[in-house]
Amino acid sequence: MSYTYDYPRPALTVDGVIFGLDVKGRMKVLLIKRLKGPFKDCWALPGGFVDMEDEDTDAAVARELEEETDTKNLYLEQLYTFSKKGRDPRERVVSVAYYGLVRPDALKPKAGDDAKEVKWWPIKRLPKLAFDHRDIVKMGRERIKGKVRYQPIGFELLPELFTLRSLQGLYEAILGRDLDKRNFRKKILATDIITPTEEFEGGVKHRPARLYRFDQKEYDRKVKAGFNFEI
Repeated sequence: MSYTYDYPRPALTVDGVIFGLDVKGRMKVLLIKRLKGPFKDCWALPGGFVDMEDEDTDAAVARELEEETDTKNLYLEQLYTFSKKGRDPRERVVSVAYYGLVRPDALKPKAGDDAKEVKWWPIKRLPKLAFDHRDIVKMGRERIKGKVRYQPIGFELLPELFTLRSLQGLYEAILGRDLDKRNFRKKILATDIITPTEEFEGGVKHRPARLYRFDQKEYDRKVKAGFNFEI
């Protein structure tokens, strides 16, 4: 049975802000070049319209990421709902944005569907973006800055084994400022959620540093016991 609403309904879309950290410690974001209008040939976040028949926004953003960038099974969290009038020239569009963290070297993105090209861009040198996607990227960056201080989400951006130097570099890249080496190491080691291994980094001219591993089980155990992670 059909139903006629008293009020007009907006279109619903999703957008994905996927952040990565390259080997030089630079924060990057995954963008696509649009194949179709509006904003044809402009860079934008991967995303699209939600299938109103049988799809929720979680499923929609996962599908769009796979269709446009050939990536899947990413760490994703809902970021914010963007609904400002005029954000899309076609019609009134409300977008539910998600953000994710992944190592760029762990992905081999490939353009598909209505994406002409897909590329990792340094967050400090972003091109002009379609729609209000620069605002979405900015909010995603601010969310990560806040969350990384009280949850160990940054480990998603590191390989399984890492040095304390690379871990500090990750935090500095996300927070956008330098951290005191001695204080940082003291704080992170005191949490007992990273475990030293018997392995050392290779291929370096300086003295090889010990490699560490994030201990998810120990972190989960500590959280249940009331542990407060803060860097």
